[in-house]
Amino acid sequence: MHSPNRRLLLQTLALGGAMGLAGCVSAPPPLRVGSIVFPGYEPLFLARDLGWLHSDQVRLIELLSSQDSLRALASKQLEAAMLTLDEVLSGISEGLDLRVVAILDRSEGADAVVVHPRVPNDAALAGLTLAYEEGAVGALMLAEFLRAHKLKPEHFKRVPTTLMESAAALRSGSADVVVTGEPWLSQLEAFGARRLFDSRAIPWRIIDLLAVRADVLTSHGHHIRHAVHSHYSALGFWQRRPEEAARRVAPRLDLPVEQVATVLRGLIQPDLDTTRRWFQPGSELARQVEALQQQMVRDGLLSRSVPTGTLFDPRFLD
Repeated sequence: MHSPNRRLLLQTLALGGAMGLAGCVSAPPPLRVGSIVFPGYEPLFLARDLGWLHSDQVRLIELLSSQDSLRALASKQLEAAMLTLDEVLSGISEGLDLRVVAILDRSEGADAVVVHPRVPNDAALAGLTLAYEEGAVGALMLAEFLRAHKLKPEHFKRVPTTLMESAAALRSGSADVVVTGEPWLSQLEAFGARRLFDSRAIPWRIIDLLAVRADVLTSHGHHIRHAVHSHYSALGFWQRRPEEAARRVAPRLDLPVEQVATVLRGLIQPDLDTTRRWFQPGSELARQVEALQQQMVRDGLLSRSVPTGTLFDPRFLD
């Protein structure tokens, strides 16, 4: 799988935005949506492959990590990004004004902490080298894993990595334990890695979202609605024609076609009607947002609680 050069990518983003503004005064430039590789984010890429996502309205920008997406949102080189709920809350705590316009998935086993096959089943975990992505969902998974195993961060030699690099870190032996997610999780299990902990133990903690900068909700409203409905339309196509969808998304996921269904088993992907229910005040999701950020403050992942009364914007679901 080809990884973009970060400096070239940011230059391209800036140039693309400038050209869009210069070329058309009356219409807004495309909505630039940042994304890492993750199965729950694939419906928008599938929509693009099917010709349903129009490039003059939405551009999908592939980045190396969610932290890159947050930085690009902060510098206004992206208008939107596919992020986890904890990453959105972290961005807001750092001064970003973000709104959630769609729910992409809920992780129930698609994120995990795994250990190298060379480590015996009964080996003590303390003292091992652990790799994870700091400041992103990896930090949340690490905190939950440590709590479940009654361990502390100082029990490990911690090294930074990204989800994209997690499989290589374990395979190469530079890490004994990694925090990872699909599709690398399935690749590592095929390599012989064992799960120590996964997101089934923390339901509603890891939720993937489409988040948009609040300052573009009006100017890019049509483009946002196009992105939201393209996601749910492609999700419906995937459910109706899973074999064809798998054939189309397998190259981006760097998986054999027959393994695509496997990486989706750990995800709950709500349809449009379910998302509307989750957006309602008092829903299970609304309760979980508050529980999540309270836990993040206790774990030191958030410096403070942030207001969430306007976090979910349902207008683009209609």
